[in-house]
Amino acid sequence: MLSVLALTSMVLLGIASQTTAIVVYTSWERHALVGTDVRLSCSFFSWQWTSPDVTFSWHYRPDGAKDSIAIFHYAGGAPYVDNKGPFRDRLEFVGNPSRRDGSILIKNVDFADNGTFTCDAKNPPDIAGRPSHVRLLVFEKVPVQAGVITGAIIGVVLGLLILIVAIYYLMRFLVARRVFSLSMSKHGKKGKGKEGSQQKCTSVLAVADPVKLKAAASEKKKQESRREKK
Repeated sequence: MLSVLALTSMVLLGIASQTTAIVVYTSWERHALVGTDVRLSCSFFSWQWTSPDVTFSWHYRPDGAKDSIAIFHYAGGAPYVDNKGPFRDRLEFVGNPSRRDGSILIKNVDFADNGTFTCDAKNPPDIAGRPSHVRLLVFEKVPVQAGVITGAIIGVVLGLLILIVAIYYLMRFLVARRVFSLSMSKHGKKGKGKEGSQQKCTSVLAVADPVKLKAAASEKKKQESRREKK
């Protein structure tokens, strides 16, 4: 009896721990060029329905710094941007809390924006969970690694398209060649059939009327002897 009660309590504790947990998701790393805009995505998983009291918080820690600063907060259905920080005029909330999206947009990024951004979300009663981090790397040009990967993807796609086109035209050529060979073989059989039928007719006539053939041969000999006498 005690073991059953212990097992039941463990199950209930497991369910309770699941229903109070929340998992926050962001990208690992984001790349951007100087002067462009970059979107930092943030979403969460929760066992509960999306609460009207859902909140999102963003913090920023520059490269080389130990402490982070609050740059954005969403609560009570309204976004709040820090009006004194480095992104006071360049941060825009582009998320959709009803879809569990707390993304922000950083405009006109510069090298000074390199650092780690942290997103935290709460969906009451699911409030227990760890925030997620994304690192922003700003470049003057597209990084070599990203350029190589992009070029490789484009090359693979083009190669597949060329291969598909080549296979298509090869199949058309093989089908046309097969049709042509079949057509020629049919015509050849028809011609051979006509010649064979003519030979068969001649042989049939020869077997059917040998008297007429003998008379024709003798008549031909008489005509030849007359020509010799003349």
